[in-house]
Parts: sequence; structure tokens; C-alpha cells
Amino acid sequence: MTANQISVTVHATDQLSRAGLISHLRQSGVRVLDEAVTPSDPAPLSGPVAVVVGDRLDELTLAELRRLVRGGKREVVLIAAQLREPELITVLESGVRAILWRHQATPERLARTVRAAARGESALPADLLGQVLSTLGRGQRHPGGSVSASALRLAPREVDVLGLIADGLETRQIAEKLAYSERTIKNVLHGLMTRTQLRNRAHAVAYALREGYL
Repeated sequence: MTANQISVTVHATDQLSRAGLISHLRQSGVRVLDEAVTPSDPAPLSGPVAVVVGDRLDELTLAELRRLVRGGKREVVLIAAQLREPELITVLESGVRAILWRHQATPERLARTVRAAARGESALPADLLGQVLSTLGRGQRHPGGSVSASALRLAPREVDVLGLIADGLETRQIAEKLAYSERTIKNVLHGLMTRTQLRNRAHAVAYALREGYL
């Protein structure tokens, strides 16, 4: 999927931030819907990706994230100035799979994160992935508690795919590297996350790292 095939809605209470973000997106060829969207609007516009700007995860921003994720009809990218560990976990549990630091939101990185979100892939800064690992390490050894040990064991092909995700490769690149179709890669990941009750790709990579597979 190319950038200009993706429709994006931008959600920010600060109109100056919204204008700057729209400019960044358009520089990268991303199609931004013209209508102004803020957390006070009664209903989200249709579109595959919603980009939310919030310096901190306050109640208003969190409510907006949950509203946009609800129903599973769109992917959400959060651009934040900072996130404390409890806030990070709250964001991930709300269903947001892509996060970008505000100071790193160049047009190129923003477009790359939006494309990843549009494909349903996770995109987290490296330091946030470290926080996820740390948090999982202090939590229960196996997610959900009711999943059997055999279900949590990873197959060699699953480990190969997760290793390449950890290296930053996209689905198409992983498929080329392993000589599989993109559909096969997506099926491997879907089967893995369904079986192990892992939430998303970042969670799966973190689990594989913590368990010593990577």
C-alpha cells in the first residue's frame, strides 16, 4: 500500500499542532481528509487511519483513543510528547498499535508509521519496546493465565517471522526474506497471536524476547 492510497483523519485540540501535522502528512503524499476533527466532535469520520496528537495522556486524549478504536474499523496512531509506563500500558490495552514520539515526527517517520498502522502492523519507538519488555518481565510469565504451556511454545517459522519484525522489517520484506507470500506471513502472525492471546506484533516480539526465542 502506498502513502497516497491511505486516507487519514487528524485529531488534536491544539489547532496549531493539527495544522503542522497535516502539513507533514501532505509532504509525504498521505491523503488527509479536509474536515476538522477534534475530540469534541460527536462521531469519527470514516478512514483507515486516525492520527491523534496529545502531549500527555490525559482523560480527554484517552477517551478519544478509545472512541476511535472502538468497533475495530480503523487503526490509530498516537503522537505523544511523553508517556509514563502506566500510561503506555493503558494506551496499548486500549487497542492502539502505533506510537510516535512528537520530537521524532518527521514527515518520513510519520508516513512510515501511518503506513504500518494501515497494514495493521505495530510501530513503537525502540525505547517504548524496552518499556514493554520491562513491564512484561515483572508481570505474569504467560499472558492470560489460562493458556497451556504447549500453546505458548513458538514454532521455528513463527520465531523467524518475529525475529525479522524485531529487526524492523515490514510484511513485504519478511515475505521476500523467507520466500513466503505476504498472506502466509499474516496468517502465521494471526495464528500465533490467537493461540497465545498476545495483543499485537509488539507484544509478540516482546514475549519472544523475554522467553529467550530471540
